[in-house]
Formats: sequence, C-alpha cells, structure tokens
Amino acid sequence: MVRTQIQLTEEQAGKIKKIAASRGISMAEAIRAAVNEAIKSNAGNAMEDKRQRALGIVGKFRSGKKDVSKKHDAYLTEAFK
Repeated sequence: MVRTQIQLTEEQAGKIKKIAASRGISMAEAIRAAVNEAIKSNAGNAMEDKRQRALGIVGKFRSGKKDVSKKHDAYLTEAFK
C-alpha cells in the first residue's frame, strides 16, 4: 500500500468515522472503499456496467399486468401522476 495524507472537513471526518464504526472497520478501510467506489463509477466501461446491472434485474419483478409491452407508455404516464 501507498501511504498518503488527506484533509477532510470536520463533517466528512465525522461521517466517515460513523460509517466505519457501523461496519466495524477502520476509517482508512472506509476511505479505501469509498475511493474504490469512485474509481468504479468513473471507469471507462461505466456505461457497460450500468447496462449489465439493468439487465441483471430483468424478470425479477412482476406487475401483474399482461399487456405491459403494448401499453408501457400509458402505465408510465400513470405512474408519474
């Protein structure tokens, strides 16, 4: 590992400390996890990751309606009212 120093605001430090305590990990580990998430979300293939996550939920939820493929626009409009 590479040792580095960062400066956090009081609010950031307090929140990281709480997150670390709730997970039973050190502040350093919580910060490393946050950095890993930031790296993942900005990766060159972020769009492909989103696509794969979206495809991963296909078929996992049921509306109980049998005509969603034909009336999807109407159902969407109704949902946003």
